[in-house]
Amino acid sequence: MNGAESLVRTLKAGGVDVCFTNPGTSEMHFVAALDRVDGVRCVLCLFEGVATGAADGYARMADKPASTLLHLGPGLGNGIANLHNAKKARSPMVNIVGEHATYHVKYDAPLTADIEGTARPYSNWVKTAKTAAGIADDTVEAIVAARTAPGGIATLIAPADTTWEEGAGIAETPAIPERAKVDDKAIAEVARILKSGETAVILLGDKAVRAAPLEAAARIAEKTGARILGETSNARMERGAGRVAIERLPYPVDQALAVLADVKHLILIGSRDPVAFFAYPGKPSRIAPEGCNIVTLATPADDQGEALERLAQAVGANRTLTIPGRERPGLPTGALTPETIGAVIGALLPENAIVCDEGVTTGRKFFPLTHAAGPMDWLQLSGGAIGVGIPMATGAAVACPDRKVVSLQADGSAMYTVQGLWTQAREKLDVVTLIFSNRSYNILRGELANVGANNPGPKALNMLSLADPDIGWVNLARGLGVEAMRAETAEELADKFKACLKAKGPHLIEVVM
Repeated sequence: MNGAESLVRTLKAGGVDVCFTNPGTSEMHFVAALDRVDGVRCVLCLFEGVATGAADGYARMADKPASTLLHLGPGLGNGIANLHNAKKARSPMVNIVGEHATYHVKYDAPLTADIEGTARPYSNWVKTAKTAAGIADDTVEAIVAARTAPGGIATLIAPADTTWEEGAGIAETPAIPERAKVDDKAIAEVARILKSGETAVILLGDKAVRAAPLEAAARIAEKTGARILGETSNARMERGAGRVAIERLPYPVDQALAVLADVKHLILIGSRDPVAFFAYPGKPSRIAPEGCNIVTLATPADDQGEALERLAQAVGANRTLTIPGRERPGLPTGALTPETIGAVIGALLPENAIVCDEGVTTGRKFFPLTHAAGPMDWLQLSGGAIGVGIPMATGAAVACPDRKVVSLQADGSAMYTVQGLWTQAREKLDVVTLIFSNRSYNILRGELANVGANNPGPKALNMLSLADPDIGWVNLARGLGVEAMRAETAEELADKFKACLKAKGPHLIEVVM
């Protein structure tokens, strides 16, 4: 077999059996190899940012990597924003990036670029294959790098001649190292802090916001009086009916500072020392109050669930937890607002849904209104680079074809990667997209004031507007093969959302605000 087939068969043998692709000339032998190898699903994306974002969504739900196939340096560059989000989410991913043949690079052809230099800031591991005979071993290195805790992005650059020359067969992927266990002394010290009676918050992130670790954290809180919070943005939270409901640290810096104002001890489990998303004049960058004792019990590379169970034992927490029942909101009537939209979603979300949340400003009201829905998985914009929502929903639907995916999508962010709707249509993915059509980058209107840019004039406001012309979401979605409709009242939204949830395949509702 040639190097490309050796690479693909090694990927499959290592458990990487989905490839989100946007290939070019230098990747044609890889494309041919994908055709020859059974058991690898190939998903074509019309833009590289869709491919990388879909691989992110897939990894969050499958808990294993997909691969991407990207065309040279410019193709990688097009996918960088969602590689950034995936890296912040610690999503495992194997990027295969084509390169000119080794002997052709020196001629500086039009598409020649510094691919390693482009990849390195957004990858945990980067390597350029040197020979077809060695590319299978390189692939194994990439798989191990992607799958080793806490999970990361491995970028393997494949010069064209390493794919068409004779390869060395399939390389075996070794056992992946298990997550590290937290030291007994660290457990004992945090238990001592929590038993002291001083104000403490346990800030949870990464795998600690899955259902079982959340329940352990809630038992600890019940015993010690500590509060539990989630990070502002989480790759995947397991929440809803029958699961522990927690709030997240707010995005607005003043609200976040207020939440932690009285905290003496901040215990980090799968989370990081919280900081503001941006710098604001006269406001601190770190959210924890000055003098707060910040203790990292478990890093994202550690076994967070096991650490929480041991901590629960150390503080004498009950072995079981009674989770109170909650009522879903009633269906609202009247105008569409963040509150009424959130109530419709909270009232109608089906069990076992996957929610991909890039609602941005509109979506801030949804979290408390959906505590009683579900159970569900809730995926968020982890890296702050907008344009992940539609691709993330695409990848999640590929990973979990038997589950309904609901994509909560800001209109401005959606335009970054709207091509993902075409992939949803082509793959017949079961996704309902709600586009919150406020015709603006609404979050930036508030940020103007937050950074002290007061009294904006018409030129400034025009740069934040998506009107004149309005984006025709229904026509746009239909043109990409997705059935679409508009809702202008809460009653219309409820009726159309119900219908879309019952139907199969991709649907889009423009929620006109």
